[in-house]
Amino acid sequence: MTRVVAYIDGFNLYFGLKQARFKRYYWLDVAALANNLLKPGQQLAATHYFSARIRDNGRNAADQKRQSDYLEALALQGVQCQFGHYLEKPRACRACHATWLDYEEKMTDVNIAIQMMADAFDDAFDVALVLSGDSDLTSPIRRVRERFPAKRVIIAFPPRRHSSELKRHANGYLTIGEDKLRASQLPDQISKPDGYTLHRPAHWR
Repeated sequence: MTRVVAYIDGFNLYFGLKQARFKRYYWLDVAALANNLLKPGQQLAATHYFSARIRDNGRNAADQKRQSDYLEALALQGVQCQFGHYLEKPRACRACHATWLDYEEKMTDVNIAIQMMADAFDDAFDVALVLSGDSDLTSPIRRVRERFPAKRVIIAFPPRRHSSELKRHANGYLTIGEDKLRASQLPDQISKPDGYTLHRPAHWR
C-alpha cells in the first residue's frame, strides 16, 4: 500500500473557497478530503493542517469563535494542526493617504516545508499530497524530489488557486472539484469527549 501524507495550507484553501463563493463548504473535513483525493492502492498515513489563529482586534470575536470551533473539530478527526502567527503591517491608501494597520499571516509555508522535509527524512510517506497554490512552496518541493527521487509530490490546487511553478516542479497536480468538497464535510454536530457539542456555524451554510 502506498503511504500518503497530506499537507494542507489552511489560508490558501480558505481564500480559494472564499473567492469561489463556497462558504457552504468552509466546515470542511480536510482529512476526509485528502482521503477522497487518493487513488486505488493509496492509504492516508497522516494529515497536517497549517494555519494561524485570528488575532483579537476588538471586533472579531465571532470570527475567532468560528475558527476555534473549526480547529477543535479538525483535531477530533485526527488532523495535526500547526500554527504560524500574524504580523502587523502598515497599509496606506494612495488616493487619500489614509493609513491603518493590517495583519499578514506568517510561517505557514515555512512550517509546511519543515514538516514535509522531516517526514521525508523519517520515511513517513511515499507520496506527499500538498493542498496549496502557493508558489513559495516550490523550493521545498524541489528539494524533497532531489533528495528523495523515489518519493512523489502531488499538488492539489484549491478552487481558484493555481501556480505554474508548482506544476513544473511537482510529480503531478489536480484541481479540487466541488464534488470532493461536498463529499468531505464535517457532521453538523460533533460531540467532544467532555460532552460539549461543536456546531457548524450558521454563517457557513
